[in-house]
Amino acid sequence: MTAALYHAALVSRAKTATGKGRLAQPTVSITLDNPLCGDRVTLDIVTRDHLLQEIGHQVRGCLLCEAAAATIAEAGQHQSPETLRELILAARAMMADGTPAPADWSTLEVFTPVHDSKSRRDCVLLPFMALEKALDQIG
Repeated sequence: MTAALYHAALVSRAKTATGKGRLAQPTVSITLDNPLCGDRVTLDIVTRDHLLQEIGHQVRGCLLCEAAAATIAEAGQHQSPETLRELILAARAMMADGTPAPADWSTLEVFTPVHDSKSRRDCVLLPFMALEKALDQIG
């Protein structure tokens, strides 16, 4: 592990594991796999009044995938689907071209060093892809 990629704030985010665990009665549940590295993420979401009220996740994968799922669970509660689509776009831009995290999504800053490691970008993006599929199902 390189110190730049797996820095203390990122490791802490993964270990804190906000939202870790499956939800009993999700409105929608999505499971995605990354066949290249073997990561698997299941994202459970409960919606109410057009907001995501609860977000749970189960990750079988690397620290980056764990940290990304925890970021979604932390930042996504009580947010609208439209707002969370902005989070997804910000994460994609950060991984694609190193675009800095917008001020309102500063929680993404822990992933800044990952842009320089092309082979690890999909590890971060897998939970965001699951979130996007869940939002598509919610409508």
